[in-house]
Order: sequence, then structure tokens, then C-alpha cells
Amino acid sequence: MTDSGADRRHDRLDRHPAAGPRNSLWHWTDAKHPLRVVVNYLAVWLIRVSPSLRLKNWLLRRLGATVESGVAVGLEATPDVFWPELVTLRADAIVGYDATLLCHEFLQDEYRTGEVVVGERAMIGAGVVVLPGVEIGADATVAANSLVVEDVPPGTTVAGVPARPVEGGLRETGEGR
Repeated sequence: MTDSGADRRHDRLDRHPAAGPRNSLWHWTDAKHPLRVVVNYLAVWLIRVSPSLRLKNWLLRRLGATVESGVAVGLEATPDVFWPELVTLRADAIVGYDATLLCHEFLQDEYRTGEVVVGERAMIGAGVVVLPGVEIGADATVAANSLVVEDVPPGTTVAGVPARPVEGGLRETGEGR
């Protein structure tokens, strides 16, 4: 995770200029049909509160997300409401309690969208926020309450705001098992 990692994330984002004098959030209805956002919101609400992993994965797939086998999404975890189809969860990934996977960011003069990919057997801790365009590698671990602003290489443990690699990751110490 270096500055070049941040550049890669930003390079993967699609940029959409805002029309008019106000910030891009004022123009969200130009980005997504309001009825689609309502349907997505209701499905995401069910995903957040349901204890059933099967129901969560089924709903995510109906929203267009790629969800492979064995994925576990914790209670209160929130996939992107506007662009859930940009979420990819590889086999046996874990998305912890109250984690947020953002595939969009509304800014002053534009909004940006980008895929979030969580690799095989990757673990995302409670309260983590993942920004659009980020790829979390296979067997990577993101510690609780971290902000992921750039790619996480496979097998790496990151923590903090912004998330940075840490020595002796959780898998090595036996914590989190």
C-alpha cells in the first residue's frame, strides 16, 4: 500500500460531472432512478437486520452484487445503496458488523463510482468503511473501525484511519478466530 495504490483506486473510478450550481448530491436523481434507490434501500435494510446469511447473500445477488459461496455478511453491515451491483464478494469472505462498502462518493462538482472487491477469505472487521475503487486481496484482514482508502494486498493485515499495514497480523497471532 503506497501512494501508487491510491492512484490505482482513483484511476479505477468513473467520474460523472454534476449539472448545475449545487453539489452533486443535489443531482442524485440524475444518477439513479428514485424508485431503484427505494428498492435498493429496502433490500439493504433487510440485509442489515436479517440474521440469515443465506437471505443476505440472496438479496445481494438480486441487487446485482457478485456474491460467491460461503460469504458471511454481519449484522448492520451496509453494501452501497446506490450501486450495489459494483460490490464483489469472493468465496468465504467475511464482512463484519456495521461495516460499510461504498461504491460511490458525491463531491462538489462530480460524483464518482467504482467497484469494491473483497477477495477470497478476506476479513473485514466491525465498523470498517471501504471507499469506492478499493480491492481487498485474498486472505487480507482489515481491523475494526478502519478506513480503507487504497488497495489491500493479499495476505496483508491493515488497521487505522487511513488503514495501513501492521506487523504480526491477526491470523498470525491467533486473534479473531
